[in-house]
Amino acid sequence: MQLWVGLGNPGPQYAMHRHNVGFMVCDTLADFHDFGPVQKKFQGWLQEGRIGTEKVLLLKPATFMNESGRAVGEALRFYKLGTDALTVFHDELDLAPFKVKVKQGGGTAGHNGLRSIDQHLGPDFRRVRLGIGHPGHKDRVTGYVLGNYAKSEMDDLASMLGAVAAEAEWLTKGDDVRFMSDVALRQQD
Repeated sequence: MQLWVGLGNPGPQYAMHRHNVGFMVCDTLADFHDFGPVQKKFQGWLQEGRIGTEKVLLLKPATFMNESGRAVGEALRFYKLGTDALTVFHDELDLAPFKVKVKQGGGTAGHNGLRSIDQHLGPDFRRVRLGIGHPGHKDRVTGYVLGNYAKSEMDDLASMLGAVAAEAEWLTKGDDVRFMSDVALRQQD
């Protein structure tokens, strides 16, 4: 069993923020792979399902971003899972918009959701980094990250979300390289 966490902020006013792309991935995965109904658990929203042969739990913490680690830690302890079973989907300023990269462990690069998970569980978990690009100057980062995707970005956003959902089985198998490669190929179509 694996726990996949999408990072975001709860509430409709945040739904289309770049910072909520992790939530968007969870919703797309649940729809694409026909997951069960949403349950209110672990200070968040949980859905259970299968991707390929693997049981996957999707969690969207209902805590705000900077408290995500509480919900993630609670879920891992309940299911007696280690951080080797954890994958976190999050927005990434240091990647071009709609690029998808996977890495194991590492720093938080100022991301409050990652920082919270790191504080609760340590840094050794898999991250799926979803590129949002950088606004160009550090003074504009907060407004950019907490801003909505532009109408002109919707097709690319839908393409990225669809590619991640369609190739997610590679993540369940631990083949991160094949996942990244196949997502990139799908986005070229």
